[in-house]
Amino acid sequence: MTDIRPKTLFLYVQNLLGIGHLRRAAAVAQAAVADGFEVHFVSGGMPVPHLDIGGAILHQLPPVRAVDSLFKVLADESGQEIDDAWRAVRRDTLLDLFEEIRPDILFTELFPFGRRQMRFELLPLLDRAKAAPWQPKIVSSMRDILVTKPRPDRNREIVETVDRYYDMVLIHGDEAVISLADTFPMYDELTPPVRYTGYVLNPIDMAGDGTGDGTGEVVVSAGGGAVGGDIMRAVARLRPELPYADRTWRFVTGPHMPDDAAREIESHAGPGVIVERSRPDLAAIISRAFLSISQAGYNTLAEVLTAGTASVVIPYEGGVETEQRVRADLLAQRGRLAVVQENALSHDALTLAMQQAVAGRDTGISGIDLDGAAGTARILSELLEPA
Repeated sequence: MTDIRPKTLFLYVQNLLGIGHLRRAAAVAQAAVADGFEVHFVSGGMPVPHLDIGGAILHQLPPVRAVDSLFKVLADESGQEIDDAWRAVRRDTLLDLFEEIRPDILFTELFPFGRRQMRFELLPLLDRAKAAPWQPKIVSSMRDILVTKPRPDRNREIVETVDRYYDMVLIHGDEAVISLADTFPMYDELTPPVRYTGYVLNPIDMAGDGTGDGTGEVVVSAGGGAVGGDIMRAVARLRPELPYADRTWRFVTGPHMPDDAAREIESHAGPGVIVERSRPDLAAIISRAFLSISQAGYNTLAEVLTAGTASVVIPYEGGVETEQRVRADLLAQRGRLAVVQENALSHDALTLAMQQAVAGRDTGISGIDLDGAAGTARILSELLEPA
């Protein structure tokens, strides 16, 4: 009897500062496994505890992170800036892994629309894949909104890389909400097909009777926490004078929040205030909350939208980031999100937003595709079907 080799997915993801990319990729991995793929989850960032990749096989590359929100300097796990020797070792590790796995699909999360810092290993990987005798399909994926690139030469580089190497581009969003053409000025020059998967959600465990941590609470969170310290500290200081201060407030700082910021938030924790570093079940906690206050990251907003929790979002706008503000404003027009600008965060602004969010709460949002993990797996399977 001849063994039938399962369809194989080589999923490369590099988180540099937060954990949003990693969590989105993990949800895709779970859905692909459920669709019959053998998934090799190749992670290049700092490990994140309790990351659920389902039945995927984890391959942890020597980890690297950005030292700040400008993403220009990369450091290894000991905090040392990486050099060419380090890059060569990691490149060779990645190439050897690719040759060992011989995947049917090479999937690069965000690149080449982002992660330009990783060209030292990704361009050789793409060259190897194009030359591979088994001819794997090559797919790029990205979130719903591209961080605006002001330099035309960088946009030209993206187009040339996509057209040279890729068979398909996947957008983890809903074209009815925002199109890649809205944030990428050279969209019309992309040659491979562009497909929209829907928003990718991490599965929310809603087992039980609907009670538990978060029930009736005001939950304040900042994703991984790497860039959420200023916002959460401000909310913690304002909390005693804000609406609903008589409810339980739960601050989940995130595993990557700097220690000084986390300690200051803890210093404001009086009666009725809970401060936690990390909760793997944060999505379920938010789904049970009376009100969520958070940044406007992709994963958090997708989870808030599907749960129907009243939500105030304070988009992060530091460094070169623009996507949180764009996403928040677009989704505020479609649902019950209330937006407070980071540079306008005050008692009055937050009070008004909280009251608006609670007044407009409902049981979900209609008209947005929130089935993006399964949609991604379905499109990948279709890509392998005979023409």
